[in-house]
This record gives sequence, structure tokens and C-alpha cells, in this order.
Amino acid sequence: MTDNRKIDPETGTETTGHSWDGIEELNTPLPRWWLWTFYATIVWGVIYTILYPAWPMVSGATAGLLGYSTRGEVAAEIARVDLSNADLTESLVNVDLGVLKDNDELHRFAVQAGRSVFAANCSQCHGAGAGGVVASGYPNLLDDDWLWGGTMEDIAYTVRHGIRNEEDDDARFSEMPPFDWMENAELDAVAHFVRSLSGLDHNEAAAQAGAEVFADNCTSCHGEKGLGDREIGAPNLADAIWLRGGSHGAILRQLNAPRMGVMPPWQARLGEAEVRAVTAYVHGLGGGEAAVGDFDDMPAD
Repeated sequence: MTDNRKIDPETGTETTGHSWDGIEELNTPLPRWWLWTFYATIVWGVIYTILYPAWPMVSGATAGLLGYSTRGEVAAEIARVDLSNADLTESLVNVDLGVLKDNDELHRFAVQAGRSVFAANCSQCHGAGAGGVVASGYPNLLDDDWLWGGTMEDIAYTVRHGIRNEEDDDARFSEMPPFDWMENAELDAVAHFVRSLSGLDHNEAAAQAGAEVFADNCTSCHGEKGLGDREIGAPNLADAIWLRGGSHGAILRQLNAPRMGVMPPWQARLGEAEVRAVTAYVHGLGGGEAAVGDFDDMPAD
């Protein structure tokens, strides 16, 4: 048998037989340590696919002999944290929300837990900073303007039951009728009057005419001075805070075809502890109000 191997005279290494522009490729063997490492990774890969979830199947994947699951690991970690906070969670569920702030440790726990609940469930509509989205009618939770009240109990009720949804019979509900049956001149006058309530630019003559139309059609919900009614969720029109925008055009659009948002109920999804936690967080963002009885304990000026 003829030996066709060719040895490079300079290095004494066998060549592969390939040559480019007179340059021959050497058949340099891989280092043994590299080869053994490579073989070890192959063996480890086979063992791994046997022990851990690996191979995709028709309706799932192989579970592995160890039965390991990243979801199970996360669930175990959540359970561990829940167990460590069990006493605080139980206290949060049972505490009177009106006095929650009196317990510094429990209040801090509620606010920090509520921050996480808000980020996971509420920020999609109200924004990461809770500033709301005027274009979409998502309320700003940082100001002190509340359609249904801003005490801890008021906020908790809204979180539990939501607004204008079909899932909860106790959901808050309000409805503004369309006034498209009015003459355009009347609608225009009302828009000027509404802007005048907040001291915004308006046509004074039109506003005076709009005051009469407003008195005849709008005061039953918004009040004679346009201050609203929290019992029925009628907004305050005199504070220059707008859910759908306060421009003349935006007010006209709302008069002609009122847009009303929907908030889902969160009681069943979150549970009472998380409802109270996110309530504490929202209340502390800057716009929360004290309960009526709390003012009795405030020092006099």
C-alpha cells in the first residue's frame, strides 16, 4: 500500500493536501486537553438532556429524571417570601385602612408590596409613574382630583370592584348622556361656560349664554357651580383637571359623544391583601385624601 502522506519540510507536520497559491495547509492535530474537554461537554450534554427538561415533543417537552422546573422554582421562591411575610400580610388584611399609617412597619410593607402590584397590573393603563394618559382617558393618580373619592376606603372599593364593568355587580357606575340633540350654538356656548369655570380662555358672551343651558341640563349631576358629585362619579368641572382634555374642541367632543372608560374589578385577581397594598401605594402617591373623621385629629393653626 502506497503511503501518500506528505510532510512539510519546514515544520515536519503532515499536510492535508490542500494548496492555495503554493501555500499548503498543515494537518496540525488538536491539543489533547482541548479534545478531552470537547468529549466531556458531549457527555455532559447527553446527561443533561436525561436529567433536565430538554427535548420538545408534540404537546410539551421531556420532563427529565429530576423533574426540575423553572416555574416550580419561582413558585417555591414566592411561597418562601409569602411565608416570611405571613404575619404582616395577615395584619394588612385585618387592619382598619383608616389607621394603617399609624403602624409604620405595616404601612411600609403595604406601600412596597403595592408598588410591585401596581407595576404588574396597573401601570399598563395609568402609566409607570401613575400620571395617567389624557388621550385615552386613564386618570392621573398623582393629583388630588377624584371622581369617587380619594380616601383609603374609597380607593380600595374602586380597586376591588372597578368601574363600569360587567364582571362585578358592585362596580361603580356613572353615565353621561350625549347632548348631540342640542343646537351647535348651544353646545359651543356650554363649552365656553365650562372653560370659564376653570378660568380658562373663553368668549364671555358665549359663556353667559352657556350658563343658562348648563343650568337647565347639567347641574343635576355637576352641581350649580360645576363642582361635581362624588356619589355618582360626576367630575368637578371647575378645577382645570381634565380626564379627556380641556380644550374647547375636546369639551365639544365629550358633549356630543361622551367617552367613558372601564376599569376591571381586581378583588378576585389580586386578593384582599394585594388590594389593600396597592391602595396604600396609590394613596401615598400624592393625591390621597384623609378620611373625614381624620380631620378631627389635626392640630389647629
